[in-house]
Amino acid sequence: MTINEYQNLAMRTLNPELNKKDVLINGVMGLCGESGEAIDIVKKHLAQGHDLNREALIKELGDVAWYLAETAYALDVSLEEVMQRNIDKLRMRYPEGFEINRSIDRE
Repeated sequence: MTINEYQNLAMRTLNPELNKKDVLINGVMGLCGESGEAIDIVKKHLAQGHDLNREALIKELGDVAWYLAETAYALDVSLEEVMQRNIDKLRMRYPEGFEINRSIDRE
């Protein structure tokens, strides 16, 4: 499955009663909420002595992906374009790969 195929399939489960503004708001709020659930799993592992619950974390990452797809949809942009723009930005920032100094002294 390609990332754009995922976006199309995921958006089949979007609430059709939401307008674009509501889709955008739901998307960014969902990203925050699901990211919080993901970090809670990692926190329990690192700070509370739990085994890392990989299956739960994978499920939360899927939820993050869904809300990312929704947010991109609200902006009328494909996930492929979002990801390509991110790679372009990273190539400019780290043309030779990650460097600590370039991460500190960013423009």
